[in-house]
Amino acid sequence: MSDQLFTFAALALYFAGMLLIGWIAFRRTSDHEDYVLGGRNLPPWVAALSAGASDMSGWLVMGLPGAIYVSGLIEAWIAIGLTIGAYLNWLLVAPRLRAYTEVSRNSITVPSFFENRLRDSTRLLRILSGVVILVFFTLYISSGMVAGGVFFESSFDGDYLTGMLLVTGVTLAYTLFGGFLGASLTDVVQGLMMVIALIVVPVAAVIAVGGLGEAGSLIAEVAPDHLSLLGGTALTGGTVLAIVSALAWGLGYFGQPHIIVRFMALRSPQEAKSARRIGISWMIVSLAGAVFSGLVGIAFIAQRGIDLSNPETVVLLMSQTLLHPFVAGLVLAAVLAAIMSTISSQLIVTSSALVEDLYRVFRKTPPPSARLVLFGRIAVLVVAIIAALLAIAPNDTILGLVSFAWAGFGAAFGPVILLSLFWRRLTNWGALAGMFVGAATVFLWKALGTGLYELLPAFVFAFVAAVAVSLATHRPNAEIDEEFAAASDMIAVPRPRTVTETP
Repeated sequence: MSDQLFTFAALALYFAGMLLIGWIAFRRTSDHEDYVLGGRNLPPWVAALSAGASDMSGWLVMGLPGAIYVSGLIEAWIAIGLTIGAYLNWLLVAPRLRAYTEVSRNSITVPSFFENRLRDSTRLLRILSGVVILVFFTLYISSGMVAGGVFFESSFDGDYLTGMLLVTGVTLAYTLFGGFLGASLTDVVQGLMMVIALIVVPVAAVIAVGGLGEAGSLIAEVAPDHLSLLGGTALTGGTVLAIVSALAWGLGYFGQPHIIVRFMALRSPQEAKSARRIGISWMIVSLAGAVFSGLVGIAFIAQRGIDLSNPETVVLLMSQTLLHPFVAGLVLAAVLAAIMSTISSQLIVTSSALVEDLYRVFRKTPPPSARLVLFGRIAVLVVAIIAALLAIAPNDTILGLVSFAWAGFGAAFGPVILLSLFWRRLTNWGALAGMFVGAATVFLWKALGTGLYELLPAFVFAFVAAVAVSLATHRPNAEIDEEFAAASDMIAVPRPRTVTETP
């Protein structure tokens, strides 16, 4: 059996497994709430691994190791910022969002929660939220498809377009029919594959170059500055700017719909604690493996005199060179898992924005649940097609595409999520102002090219705008105050679930 056949057998096994899970989830999806939120019945370990896998995407196994390979440990500040942000997200947002979305008219999407929580009768908040999701997630999904094409191009010397369409097609199939549950269950398998691959590959590479000492010597010889968290330079203004920009990635967690929707799907607010421990443990190991892979890749490539044209493929190259073809195929499948888990989660959230947050807003009478499920699947298909068209000719790196979309969600939704959960005086007009200012600042700051990651100023400006406008427009509302207290009570004292479907 040729090496390539072993590799293809591993990939075929992975694809078949994903499709099987999608079919199982399809059999367990009966209504619209099941399709977009899994019936709020995710165990903590599923929610934790699903949130992690849908969060990391192809940049974990390709983008981050590539950045470390090119620039060194100064890029590891992104991993540090993300770990801090994810921990705070699980600690602060997860339990309260799970409780609040249920007591506030059983909100099953982020835009519907904003509207219900703030009693926005204008529907503008829900519409703007849906539009933000459509714009930034289409770009985000497109970045995943680009990663799929690059993966096939570098792994098999194949055609970029063919690889991109194959990854898109399989992901689309299990997402289209399995919905939120299908995406979450496949995320669990994919998350485990990713963390195992990011342990196996760098360990194999260290052994291959002659041990940690030899690897360190080679890195110090080839790229001595890469071993410093400061980039090997004095603490200059440019270095501080780079570190602050990297740490600012952590702010983005508070506003990522495809991640925080996992909090909403937990069985109870109390289970957020155990989910946090599982999720953060997975994240620390995965990010450490990605950073280490980029570093040891420097030594591995230098020792063998390999010409690496695309640094974002360093993990792929090491796995194919060092491991048995079948094991290498499983590692390649783990890279696909990182890509596909994020695409599937984002497709579901985008579908819910189109159907739950835009279609239902303009329809006077509630449509049957079966029709909503059908429209949800059609929305998944349409968004995937648009994202694929954008991915045919990408004009940025995988990390570059992800960073812009991450900033857009973090700035537009992050401040509004935090204020809606912890400040009862937030108003619908304040939320609208914060959301608009955050999204607009991301575009403008990116165009200015200041060197400071656009998420940080956009987040600050959005937060200030939301607070200022809310203070000017706040009017006492007993119903809002009652729900605010009920959410706190639900976290403190578990109670039987009571659901009132949003009309």
